[in-house]
Amino acid sequence: MKQSLINIVAFFLCFQVMSQSQFHVFPKNDKVNPGTPYGNGSIEKPWDLQTALNLKNNIVNTGDVIWMHAGIYTGHFVSNLKSGSLSNQITLSSFPGEWAVLNGNISKKGTVLTVKGDGITFKDFEITWLGNFSRKEGQKNFFRGDGINHLSGIDCKFINLVIHDNPGLGFGSWKSTGGTVIDNCLIFNNGFVSKNGKGRGEGIYVQNKSEALRIIKNNIIFNNYYKGIEVWSANKRADYNWVKNVSLINNIIFNSGNPLGAFKDNLIVATDDRNGINIAKNIKVIDNIFYHNADFSKNQIGGDAASLTLGFHSNAPIENTEVLGNIVIGRNNALRILYANSLSFKNNIVYSGYTHIFKPSLNDIKLKDWDFSNNIYYTKNSTPFIISKQKISFPDWKKILKLDLNSQHKRIKDFNLKPILDITRNEYKPNSYRVVLFDKFGEDIKVDFSKNNIPKNATYKIYDIENRKEVLKSGKITSDFMIHFPMNTNSFQKPLHNEKSQKTLNNFGVFIIDFETAQVKKRKGFLKRLFERLF
Repeated sequence: MKQSLINIVAFFLCFQVMSQSQFHVFPKNDKVNPGTPYGNGSIEKPWDLQTALNLKNNIVNTGDVIWMHAGIYTGHFVSNLKSGSLSNQITLSSFPGEWAVLNGNISKKGTVLTVKGDGITFKDFEITWLGNFSRKEGQKNFFRGDGINHLSGIDCKFINLVIHDNPGLGFGSWKSTGGTVIDNCLIFNNGFVSKNGKGRGEGIYVQNKSEALRIIKNNIIFNNYYKGIEVWSANKRADYNWVKNVSLINNIIFNSGNPLGAFKDNLIVATDDRNGINIAKNIKVIDNIFYHNADFSKNQIGGDAASLTLGFHSNAPIENTEVLGNIVIGRNNALRILYANSLSFKNNIVYSGYTHIFKPSLNDIKLKDWDFSNNIYYTKNSTPFIISKQKISFPDWKKILKLDLNSQHKRIKDFNLKPILDITRNEYKPNSYRVVLFDKFGEDIKVDFSKNNIPKNATYKIYDIENRKEVLKSGKITSDFMIHFPMNTNSFQKPLHNEKSQKTLNNFGVFIIDFETAQVKKRKGFLKRLFERLF
């Protein structure tokens, strides 16, 4: 009977993976069906996770799927998998309807998941530290622990991962990993307090020496101890270029540095190379939202809260960088353009005390290849730009530098945005949408889903991304397809072992809404009953 049920399960899964081989992994401590090094990858004799990650491609290869079944996998894991085809990848994923959690808290310094190898898709699981540990460097129970470090291997994909509360970097996407795609991941609450009391631990640290494009898109990154994303290298004496060819598209990055009450860049694009060789170049920043807490009802702008920084050292000005269609919100220094040779800055909205541009003189800027147009700048003063220490009015900016000829400058009291900033369907979970909303007074917002092909009989559940495990609101679609989103929310999943972090103000909200039809419910119920009988 058990074998018959297994065959039925395989029949259902073939619609997703067709003729691909399927293998199974269980935690070592699973009470019913523990994974071991001695299994064969069947559901009856599963592997443990590290055994599966060590397999050669004579066992696991092109198009195969390794299913991780529900449970907590404790340890530091290294993936050595390698696909024989970059276009038909090996997939490591939670089993449908289940959820795997990789827990790096083993009282030892190390990365939860280290990735080596080509053509692997990592999808639908969680990377974190659980239980008791310190987030203060120097304390007895502090151990630096990054979430993912992708060290080598090309054309890997990281999809729908939840990376949080690691006492270190969330995701390191390093220079020898060309063709990487990081898509629809949720990265938050990562980092620690260094010995000097400053926050450390970015959401994503990215480099790229390859000519292949690195794509980071549709992610939600917030509340990490240091910066949101660093497209960056701190090496001061480089002899080749490894920060290039990166596209950041449609990401939501907010309140970086918040766990220590000191806002840091949501994004920086730069290097610190003094040799002028490793220059950030061919970087595209398109349709992203960068936000730091600010009370717009009171025109709050005081305090340093950089949200986007372009360039860092005079010997390594960024080149061939495009910043298009973004929303940049911070306080003083929200936008910093420090050193840039060639920069296209178009169709952006900026809310800042002023825009800080570090250059010796106006004449120096005129020599550079800058193209600014169709931007809207909301600033505290009538002089929106500071070049070194010189304040520049908007008319002079346009007249002298020939920039932003068709752009606008407004005072911060006039700041407002449309209420619906973004609705993005998750292409890997077609009934799930990311919704980003804004109301300067924190009023609730109605969202029209009539153009999203939602069935009339669908029900929905709304989750506040800052309290993602609890349903904020549920209901059923009405005839007008309008859904009311509450902005005044207070529940907040603070970083583990942190008391300083504050929830995002009610003027800005990031939500996930999941739709479900009666047919979907019926199918899920059947599979659930099936596995209850199986196990």
